[in-house]
Amino acid sequence: MVNTSLPCFKAYDIRGKVPEELNEDLARKIGISFGALYNLKKVVVGRDIRLSGESLCRALVEGLLDVGVDVLDLGVCGTEEIYHGAFSLEKNGVDGGVIVTASHNPADYNGMKFVTRGARPVTGESGLQEMAAMITGCRLPGPAVQRGKYSQTNNKASYVDHLLGYVDLDELKPLKIVANGGNGCAGPVIDLLEKSLPFTFVKLHHRPDGTFPNGVPNPLLIENRNQTAEAVVKHGADFAIGWDGDFDRCFFWDEKGNFIEGYYIVGLLALEMLKKEVGATILYDPRLTWSTQEQVTRAGGNCVMTRTGHAFIKERMRMENAIYGGEMSAHHYFRDFGFCDSGMIPWLVVASLLSRTGRKLSSLVADRISAYPVSGEINSRVKDPDRVIADIKKRYGEGELDFTDGLSVSFDDFRFNIRKSNTEPLLRLNVETRGNSTLLKEKTAELLGIIRHTKEV
Repeated sequence: MVNTSLPCFKAYDIRGKVPEELNEDLARKIGISFGALYNLKKVVVGRDIRLSGESLCRALVEGLLDVGVDVLDLGVCGTEEIYHGAFSLEKNGVDGGVIVTASHNPADYNGMKFVTRGARPVTGESGLQEMAAMITGCRLPGPAVQRGKYSQTNNKASYVDHLLGYVDLDELKPLKIVANGGNGCAGPVIDLLEKSLPFTFVKLHHRPDGTFPNGVPNPLLIENRNQTAEAVVKHGADFAIGWDGDFDRCFFWDEKGNFIEGYYIVGLLALEMLKKEVGATILYDPRLTWSTQEQVTRAGGNCVMTRTGHAFIKERMRMENAIYGGEMSAHHYFRDFGFCDSGMIPWLVVASLLSRTGRKLSSLVADRISAYPVSGEINSRVKDPDRVIADIKKRYGEGELDFTDGLSVSFDDFRFNIRKSNTEPLLRLNVETRGNSTLLKEKTAELLGIIRHTKEV
């Protein structure tokens, strides 16, 4: 476990309320600990549009410079721009990266995500715990003999060129796309990509604004979806895309304004990647599996299930040399993107698919939705999650059990996964069936009845 005396240190990153849990003094110490622990030489840093980002990033940079680390400041950017900078600038001596972001958390939160050489993620087990211990144990080193050098740089042209490499520009058709940036960091990247694409964009909440005047950018919240859906219908768009604040997740609506569960997008992207490399390995998470397994197997790909969470997936992707990995939560990972997740590559690949086939997005997922209906992820706050999981295991023990991540139980006609969140005090449930919507409702209600028996008021 990460040191609880620093509650902003989480399993995968740093995230907390400002200034109670994360402030400039702590940010500077975090910079010192990160630079010292990994003996870093040159680091790319950036921040999202949150109002506290500039001061926190400045303090982080000071800590890095104090221990002799050179800093390349990318300014306001998305998380994946730091990933790209870490692997694309490795030849220039970059051996680490930090983005100051709290993704889809409320506006008064902020945080940090870290990578080392080649954009390898830093997690609680691989470094955050030790960084926290260095800070709380007063084991931070003093200033280096030679202070690091600071410089600002703009790497967006290289980043945009990399994104465009995932599509054949000559085969793209003049699609109309609704793009909801959620007042996060996605808007400026869309503006840059737009110059090279034959698409017409209908831009919603496009201007970056750390006050989040239209609510925290999180398309997983049902109340955040209607405006995008209405814009699709109003403008006759071919599809819509939406992002969270740091745009490392990408969400889709079809041409009818229907929100598409991320699960079905995983299969689409897997098939497109397999066209590039026949027989390649595809990773997927255990929450929802049947549709992805079927599609990848039919296409001749190698299917590998892995634990949920970006750090686990990135590690396994490197181990398997997987071309693509997808999570139903809308994180999509690409081997050629440093094995990292991107919120821009997925929609470019989907636009390319629509252009090449002339089909509607709804038709590309309709058979999957019909064949494998899903509950959607249902979150519950419970007093004793381990006991709930144990009760469910006992009740459904006759099924095929899997413990890759939480508890997965499969029967002939339905399966489910229940797991504790890695980042929040929640129990998460996902259910799917083989083409039986009635059974889906029955089993979902049945499982929720067990969970809510101990649900907190």
